Amino acid sequence: MLPGEVSSVRRSVPTEIVGPLERGLAVLRAVSLQAEGRTIATADLVRATGLARSTVDRVLATLSRCGFIRLNGRDTALAPALTALGNAYLSSSGLPDLLAPYADRLAEMFDESVSVAVPDGDGVRFVSQLARRRTMSPVFRVGDLLPAERCAPGALFAAEWDDTEWSAWQRRLAADPGCAGFPVLRRARPPGDPDAVGAIPDASRLRHRAAAVMAGGHAVDDQLVDAGLVAVAMPVRDVVGVLGPAGRTVAALSVVSHTSRHSARTLADHVVGELREAARQAQDAVAADGGHPVRRVDPAGPSAGPVAAAVSAAVSAAKVELGSGYLQSLARGLAVITAFGPSLRRPTLSELAQATGLPRATVRRALITFRQLGYVRADGNRFCLLPRVLELGYAPLTGLSLGTLVEPHLTRLVGQVHESASVSVLSGDDIRYVARVPTVRIMSVAIAVGTRFPAYATAMGRVLLAGLPDADRAAYLQRVRTEPLTRHTVTDVGRLGRALDEAARDGYALVREELEDGLQSIAVPVRDRAGRVVAAANVSTHAARVCAVTAREVLLPALRAVVAAIEADLYAVTAYSPPVLV
Repeated sequence: MLPGEVSSVRRSVPTEIVGPLERGLAVLRAVSLQAEGRTIATADLVRATGLARSTVDRVLATLSRCGFIRLNGRDTALAPALTALGNAYLSSSGLPDLLAPYADRLAEMFDESVSVAVPDGDGVRFVSQLARRRTMSPVFRVGDLLPAERCAPGALFAAEWDDTEWSAWQRRLAADPGCAGFPVLRRARPPGDPDAVGAIPDASRLRHRAAAVMAGGHAVDDQLVDAGLVAVAMPVRDVVGVLGPAGRTVAALSVVSHTSRHSARTLADHVVGELREAARQAQDAVAADGGHPVRRVDPAGPSAGPVAAAVSAAVSAAKVELGSGYLQSLARGLAVITAFGPSLRRPTLSELAQATGLPRATVRRALITFRQLGYVRADGNRFCLLPRVLELGYAPLTGLSLGTLVEPHLTRLVGQVHESASVSVLSGDDIRYVARVPTVRIMSVAIAVGTRFPAYATAMGRVLLAGLPDADRAAYLQRVRTEPLTRHTVTDVGRLGRALDEAARDGYALVREELEDGLQSIAVPVRDRAGRVVAAANVSTHAARVCAVTAREVLLPALRAVVAAIEADLYAVTAYSPPVLV
């Protein structure tokens, strides 16, 4: 970085903000706020942002070309690739990975949900969740934002606020007394919920709770967010100033329970000792980290290249192809965010320019814009991403079910091969459909999401069974009770075992007329980030119309290409969140 460049960024005036980038982020925020697995009409985006229709159209065309949204006529939906922005923050901050061992241990020790949250202005942003499967579980996801006054971590962070921060909080309360700007609260307390406790706690209580933190060292949430949920939070401080000012609380470890198990007081009595020790050890880990954590997983996914390089490499070609409809500065700015990561946690301007292949002046103006909007902080001659990046679609995308995630891919596959396609998961000894896009009906039994078939007689079942650990596969073969569904059904357990071995070896299974006369299916496994088989995808045809050779030579390559795209999306949305398979 040239002398004076950082100070120039700090002193930058609004005229140096990249307008298309600022407007593009406004559109992304609007889509993210209203997404939650749904599409949003372009007219609604115009109203939400106050931008001209032509501007919104150009932004959407650019974001679509980047792969960050999907367009269907005049409707817009977030695309899983957008999680590259949030993953860049999470991997570059290092906090989810540093604190994961302590959160894992607490969850196992107490059999309760555990979360990690960070401060984001006068709110609390979740960066890690370990939820226990119970009737009442926390409804919060990685990326969700809560107001400080409505949760235990908020009191921890408020205990360190200065007068300026308290004033900003008061202004937000005055402008939005009902917390309408926090969509997670609407999800936690649906309208008309008779079990919801008092809608809005007395705001003045936050000062008392912050004072209690200073006295006791921890904070308690007694049903502030949702009826029945109680929590205890402990601060994790950055004692050496790796992630911010030295001594400041940079994260909160929380144990969350339900009033059917604990009151807020008994939960505190039960967990405070171990929670304090875990927070102390996590604090030591942050200090020892020194800004260079060891990643447990690559946020870009196995065999994926650097996201920033991929984004920026496509920018020039897209500009030539789309002309004035393509906002090159928006695409380039987003490439700057995706350059952050485990190897570029606090990069200089020069390092970002080298990583993205963009001119230094372009990167500098993007950083000015991000700083002005609260997505980036400058520390000396280095820059770091802030948790506000997670507001750009991260929570709704990581909350997508597998069925919702794969449907656009199946639709594209069906349009290509003109045959029905499906995705299923193993459920006991059956397969259960989680997505299906039909063409011509070729079965006498109607198939819908949730339909179950015995795994042994289906192509998807065989690749799912083939993906089981050896011991689990052997146990299945010992207990399975086969019956001839057609005259072609393999019922001999020895033959079935050999068929599973072939599916594991070949990476696909072809089943002809074993589930129903006339039905042929070819299937391949869908793998998660760790390489485990978590689902299967297939193409179904009529056996008399498509021979086995054609299925292997024509349908199989198309199916594998689509599964590769499905896996790329799955890797993106599960970098820091578990997959939602149902």
